[in-house]
Amino acid sequence: MNNGKVDVLLGLQWGDEGKGKVVDVMTPNYDVIARFQGGPNAGHTLEFEGQKYVLRSIPSGIFQGGKVNIIGNGVVLAPDLFMDEAKDLERSGHSLKNRLHISKKAHLIMPTHRLLDAALEAAKGKSKVGTTGKGIGPTYTDKISRNGLRVGDIFDRFEEKYAAHKARHEATLKSLGFVDYDISEVEKKWMEGIEFIKQFHIVDSEHEVNNLLKQGKSILCEGAQGTMLDVDFGSYPFVTSSNTICAGACTGLGIGPNKIGEVYGIMKAYCTRVGAGPFPTELFDETGALIRQLGHEYGAVTGRERRCGWIDLVALRYSIMVNGVTQLIMMKSDVLDGFDTIKACVAYKQNGKQITDFPYDIENGIEPVYVEHPGWKTDMTSITSESEFPEAFRQYISFLEEQLETPIKIVSVGPDREQTIVRQ
Repeated sequence: MNNGKVDVLLGLQWGDEGKGKVVDVMTPNYDVIARFQGGPNAGHTLEFEGQKYVLRSIPSGIFQGGKVNIIGNGVVLAPDLFMDEAKDLERSGHSLKNRLHISKKAHLIMPTHRLLDAALEAAKGKSKVGTTGKGIGPTYTDKISRNGLRVGDIFDRFEEKYAAHKARHEATLKSLGFVDYDISEVEKKWMEGIEFIKQFHIVDSEHEVNNLLKQGKSILCEGAQGTMLDVDFGSYPFVTSSNTICAGACTGLGIGPNKIGEVYGIMKAYCTRVGAGPFPTELFDETGALIRQLGHEYGAVTGRERRCGWIDLVALRYSIMVNGVTQLIMMKSDVLDGFDTIKACVAYKQNGKQITDFPYDIENGIEPVYVEHPGWKTDMTSITSESEFPEAFRQYISFLEEQLETPIKIVSVGPDREQTIVRQ
């Protein structure tokens, strides 16, 4: 790791890969942790010292004393949810006031954005995207259509700006026939959240990040969701509303691409997806249900059941390519400890042809082509070093590295901070 460089850590599948745990494990090596996109629909779960924490908007470096944590301009922030999250962390003994910096250019999720989310999703009928209803999409829509309300606006004619945005949203809701709502209580708490935000360092984050780099500081950027949910490169339209790939760190924090050093790509030893949308390796049988049960595959924020399937190397190769991944991190290897056979999708069959490039459309006529591997049939949760890996697991790692042409540097064998093995 070079000082004055930015390393990026992001998910390579459909999100929920375990980014929060890895950021927390890696933060001792960095001076600054910065979140570059997404909103409170994405939860990072961290477990240590017998406690479990779910972070939604606050960077995962908050648990390490003395680190600067930055919420970048690419993030969309809900003041009320942010306030709840921050207060929970403060109650558990984690001081935020001096550690957390918020970009003036981050966009605010208004209460009416959540109503728009529900109304627009309902209007789609059978072609629902499966949003979390947190108002993320409508907030990014306002941002792109140049109608957004930003954190920096809270210091200048805020009430006037808020009222204008709210009126515009209400006109849209009325046009959608969505009129039966009362947001007075939500709005009251939201305004409390606005006052709460004012206690933090509200900064021009692009200047701050670049000044920190000039001082030789090392920065770890953490993404939310995963590459297959990227608005450009994911399984569109069943995607999120931001760029989840490495390039999103440049636009979401204001850093030049020449500053990027290592790109850490996180994947599970299998695959999951939340919400609607295509998922070529999804398992609808007992195996899928068993993976869900063993992996506790339920949404960190929503509690929704995650859809489970075998690892998809076609999608992973694509993710590695568009992100420029330099090192892989494999999570939840232990979930597969008891399986006799492990499968990996190495190609797709589409219209009678076998393809290895990720296609434009994965919704229709895609059939996964699997390679089978013997399971390791070993409880790996107590393993503390690479030398203890069972032979079948070593072979599985070698196979993945050969297929993905990228080294697997870190292997996670359990949810705790300590259950993380760095390979030599």
